[in-house]
Amino acid sequence: MFSVTVRDRFMIAHSFRGETFGPARNLHGATYVVDCEFRCPTLDRDGLAVDIAAASDLLNEVVGGLHMRNLDEASEFEGQNTTTEFLAKTIYDRLASRIEHGALGPEQGGLVALKVTLGESDIAWASYEGPLPATLG
Repeated sequence: MFSVTVRDRFMIAHSFRGETFGPARNLHGATYVVDCEFRCPTLDRDGLAVDIAAASDLLNEVVGGLHMRNLDEASEFEGQNTTTEFLAKTIYDRLASRIEHGALGPEQGGLVALKVTLGESDIAWASYEGPLPATLG
């Protein structure tokens, strides 16, 4: 299996509900480093798993929609604790949907899986990974 990983970062503000979170129940900021790994079993006719520039642009577009936002005020997250795990899945879903709709161009067909890892710090991170739609493989 081939893989290509691209990286970006974004900053958010949020708070959590529930005793589990202690002081993180107060509004606080987070700066995430996000790694997105694209996987495919074969290379395309140009010898690529995925075009790195296109993958970087797509990731930047998706995380750009979160950057510098207070997620407590975002209607799409109403009632949700925007944990690192939850945000990794959110980014995965948004990337997978765009890939399914052609965001990486006509040579994207070999991609079979995607893994999104959010680094909260240099010692803590969370990931979500899953298959891409069968129609792409």
